[in-house]
Amino acid sequence: MATVLLSLLLAALACAAPMESDGSSARLFYETRFNGQVAAEEGRIQLDCGPGGGTLSLLPAGQWVEGAPVEVGHADFSLQRTRQSARLADGSLVGTTATFTKLPEWTLEPQAETLEILGFPCRKASTVLRSNRIEIWFTEDTALRGGPSLGLLKPGALVLRVLRNGNHEMVATQMEALAAPPEVWPRDLGEELEAPAFRSRMNQAWVRSVRVFDHERVAFAPAAVDTTAMRQALSRARHGEESAVLRFAAGTLLLRRVQLPFMPNAQLFLELTERSRGDAYDRTGSLFLVPDALPESFLDALAGGVKDLPAWTDKEGRAYQGVAATGSYQPPVEILRFITPFGVGHYNEQVSVQGQVWADSVVYKQEITELASLLQGPVWLGAFIGNYDAGGHEVSLDLRWHPGERLRDTSPAPPAPWTQPLFNTVNVLEMAGQEYGRLFEKDTLRVMVDIPADVGDVHLRFISTGHGGWGGGDEFNPRVNTVLVDGQLAAAVRPWRSDCGSYRRFNPASGNFWNGLSSSDFSRSGWCPGAAAEPFMLALPTLGPGRHEVAIAIPQGPPEGDSFSAWNISGLLVGSRRP
Repeated sequence: MATVLLSLLLAALACAAPMESDGSSARLFYETRFNGQVAAEEGRIQLDCGPGGGTLSLLPAGQWVEGAPVEVGHADFSLQRTRQSARLADGSLVGTTATFTKLPEWTLEPQAETLEILGFPCRKASTVLRSNRIEIWFTEDTALRGGPSLGLLKPGALVLRVLRNGNHEMVATQMEALAAPPEVWPRDLGEELEAPAFRSRMNQAWVRSVRVFDHERVAFAPAAVDTTAMRQALSRARHGEESAVLRFAAGTLLLRRVQLPFMPNAQLFLELTERSRGDAYDRTGSLFLVPDALPESFLDALAGGVKDLPAWTDKEGRAYQGVAATGSYQPPVEILRFITPFGVGHYNEQVSVQGQVWADSVVYKQEITELASLLQGPVWLGAFIGNYDAGGHEVSLDLRWHPGERLRDTSPAPPAPWTQPLFNTVNVLEMAGQEYGRLFEKDTLRVMVDIPADVGDVHLRFISTGHGGWGGGDEFNPRVNTVLVDGQLAAAVRPWRSDCGSYRRFNPASGNFWNGLSSSDFSRSGWCPGAAAEPFMLALPTLGPGRHEVAIAIPQGPPEGDSFSAWNISGLLVGSRRP
């Protein structure tokens, strides 16, 4: 009997006639098309099916990237249920089960809307899912049951084509006989998860994640920081030992040597979570990387004090320690500039505002793919929040690499990235005596840089925020930041934020005024309480191979009494090496 069925099936395929409803099993292959063009890179969908349903899997067009989850779908038409399972990189098996009641309600199109696919006459049905028009072509002229998507099945039918919004298509292109019925339901179910948890687990299975700081206190607590022990631990870590979290500048600066993965063709994101542990004010925060390849390093200041950093001196003779690159020194590379809100998490229960629900913490999430070449292997990462509060703040930091492709990339390597730290006036050692960035009132920051002969497409990754918190201070007055290359205007930006009121939910301790505004609502020079400062990527086409001077000029406002303005700016040159 099996031989007869197989012969009938092959004959049906040969003459493009539909398969008889005789209980036979088959393997179907679906291809993906965009705007009618085959998307070969998407691989093929394989459906092994019989009268009771079957299994669904994706055949990739190449090799999966390392650690990719292996997913398999099952559909049981007798019991009207589906199961999505996945084998994870650690060998564990997880899955989620759904019933056919979760399937869409299909609207049958007129009988004239028919199509022949693999010899089967197919009717058309449609639905709308989250503003997407979904159309399927299905046949009931066979005992086979299934389709290319577990979420788009039709009970009692075999779906041979799915069209989304008229341009994304999954269509059956090939069918083979199976010698034995497929497994309708898996024998090993693994760990049962609800659908949202399963999808989250699948998404995260592709991601490489490193937790750098885990609920670490950043507070002014001189008595709690054993400076000698920290310097000894720093010395051991500089000789290659893994580092725990080290604390400097009376506890306001965290530092850790951490091993980071290499993941090409990935998008790199950071997530920094902050909440108050007692400090009620908005403070400057900075997440940074410390270069340690040249004879002089910012780490020297942590071991011996800011006097050990090369100083840049302004026209008035004021020294700014470690702010500019030299031939033997590179300043810290700022990854993220963030401003803490007014007391989020700590003061929520002490302040009530009609209609306002306070957030428990603030999460700063930012893509930093342009820094990926620096964030691999052993690196020094630091976090700073300027404050003089014994409770201070609490931070956690995660770095996450999201692959750009599911398959291993066999194409030629793209041009290698090139980076060069230039300047950083954020005084992350403020509580250890590092000077504020107040040099721009009467001076211009100038840095010499050598561009290698094989480097092109140079941009300046530039972060700028103005400070000086009285009416005439630069915090509340916009200033144009000018970039000059060899004395000529190369770029100009005015860092200004007028959307600060969007972050009110993070600011319970912010003042509420008679006119209905809160102090956290006010527009500011490049920053808002509870927000990250956006880096500018400034093209510098005149910065070609050779030696150049890069200068930053800002019309900083004058001091008033004991109050003065300051500008926290950081700059990193980013380019690519020509083949």
